[in-house]
This record gives sequence, structure tokens and C-alpha cells, in this order.
Amino acid sequence: MFTPSPFHARRPGLVAPVRVDAAGIDGPTRGQARGPRWRTTGCGLVVPSHVVPTPQQRAVEAAVVLKDDEAVTGWAALAWEGGTWFDGTFDGTRHRPVTVVARRNVRAQPGFEVSQEFLHPEQIRLVDGLQITMAVRSVTFEMRYAEGLGAAIEAVDMACYSDLVGIDEVAAYVSALGPVTGIQQARDALLEAEENSWSPRETRMRGVWTRRAGLPRPRCNIPVFTLDGHHVGTPDLIDPGIGVVGLYHGESHLNLVGAAADIKKEAAYRDVGLEPVSMLATDWNDLPDFTRRLVAAVRRARARQAPREWTVETPAWWTPTETVAQRRALASWERERYLRYRRAA
Repeated sequence: MFTPSPFHARRPGLVAPVRVDAAGIDGPTRGQARGPRWRTTGCGLVVPSHVVPTPQQRAVEAAVVLKDDEAVTGWAALAWEGGTWFDGTFDGTRHRPVTVVARRNVRAQPGFEVSQEFLHPEQIRLVDGLQITMAVRSVTFEMRYAEGLGAAIEAVDMACYSDLVGIDEVAAYVSALGPVTGIQQARDALLEAEENSWSPRETRMRGVWTRRAGLPRPRCNIPVFTLDGHHVGTPDLIDPGIGVVGLYHGESHLNLVGAAADIKKEAAYRDVGLEPVSMLATDWNDLPDFTRRLVAAVRRARARQAPREWTVETPAWWTPTETVAQRRALASWERERYLRYRRAA
């Protein structure tokens, strides 16, 4: 019998890599390791082939190289702490490497890369047996090394979505850094970051709204009410000054049930005097067309003469959850009740 994984008791399903063992006691024999029941993970280690390489499992496999003063960082550390949107892939397809901070001469292996930047011991956390960097450092690393400003904004937005960091916390951390790689990109990303974006696609839609269409920055997932306090809906984006709402319809909306619900939402916004514009998953293949639809919606909203029958002022009975601080202040039952709509969206 092989030694049980130290992570399994804390997080069932995770398996620590083992070395090949000539006796077949602490690991498979060399012959067994070459067979279909095992796969290599780097550094000469193996795990059973049935073990699924989830983001958390991949972090475990990369962490075998770590000493006490080293840690997993970036997206993998954020995923380990519960970051919903950090799946460790490029747009759901190719795997991204796990990044470990190692001050020794550790070579990158298939599946992980090595950063040799300075890491203060106080920035290391031991969470369920895995050494990771504190969330504010992990997300700043993601922002600095992201492939462009848009990806950097997505990183901080999605860390805020899971309440791992607040924008003020990241800003304070970034301001204390010197002239390190990618620092300007991180600063620029903070200027456009939001704490209430519900998905990377919503963040990208916001970028199209401001950068391609040249429109004022919209607000994210702000609830809309009738003047007598009835909740109309919570659009992905809204410009309260103009009266335009943006609705993102991803792949899960591309069926009859999803389409019917979307039509009802659009009608509800129109009924109170708002001008909705929808972005479909297929619009990423033709952004100029969506941009034209968005600008046309703004033009119609500005031409509207009827008095407003809606407001974004929250009634007394509503519990606001637009900021990280507001969400962190919720009791566990309140989080389950008031945040379940984000998971459904």
C-alpha cells in the first residue's frame, strides 16, 4: 500500500505525487509507472492515471518541489482559496502552467513554471496542507504577468468576485512595490477594476463598452427597481445616466429556455423605460456589429422623452452586496440566500 496523500483528508480526491519505488511499497515500480495506470507529473514523480488534473490537483502536483520558504502563487493559489473563475486554462481550452515561487535553482517542469522573485515569509499561508502566497500577492502577480491589460483587469475582478481581495487592498499592496516587472500594467488594471463583475465575459463586455464604443464606464450588476420599490432585475451592466442596460448571454443561454428568459428580462427593462442591449456569445466573432448595436441603443435611450419609471436607489428592504466589504459582512446564511443569484447567473 502506498502512503496516503496528505491532502486527501482535507480535500478528498486530491493525490500527492509519489516516487517510483523499486520495492513497490511507497510508489509503483518502474515497470508499473510505465503502464497505463500511472502518469508522470514532473520531477520524476507519478500519480494514478485516473486522478483528474483539476486546478487544485495541478497545484498539489507542482507543490512537491517547495521548501518551507516557497509557495504556489498566481491563479493556482487563488483557485486553492476558492477563486471560482480561476480554472487554470486559456479560455477553457489549453492548460496554463502553475507558478511556484522558489528561491533555489529549481527548474520548470511540464505543468509548472518557476518565479524566483523575493517572497517574504509573512506572505506565505498554509491552507489545507498547501503553501500558497497570500491572495493580494497572488492576484497582483496575475495582473503583472497577464497577457495584456484586459486579462489583468479580469484577474482582479474575479478575485474580488470571490471576495478574496478588495480593490483597496490590492491598491495598497501595489503602491508599496518598486519598479518590478509588470507594475504599470497592474496599476492601470486597478483604475478599471470592479468588485461586482460576475464573470470574465462580463468584464470583457465592459471593455468593449468603454474602449470600442467610447461610452462612459457602466456600473456592474446594480439592481434596478420600480419607483415603488419593486425589483425589476439586476442587469450585467447599466449606465444610469443614459438609461441603457447591457445583458450578456453566454453559451448557457443558447437554448429555448434560456432565450425565453432573456426575452422576458429585456421586456421588463423596456416596460420601465430602460433600453436593453444584449451581447451574445457569438458576438465575440464580430465585435464591430455588437458595438454598432450598443451605440444605437444609446442613441435611442438619449432620445427617449417619457419620464423614468425606474431607479437604482435601493429600498430599505434590500440587502446590498455590490462591494467586497458588504459581502464579507454577511453571515453564512445571508451569503447563501443573497448571493445564490450570482451562481445562477
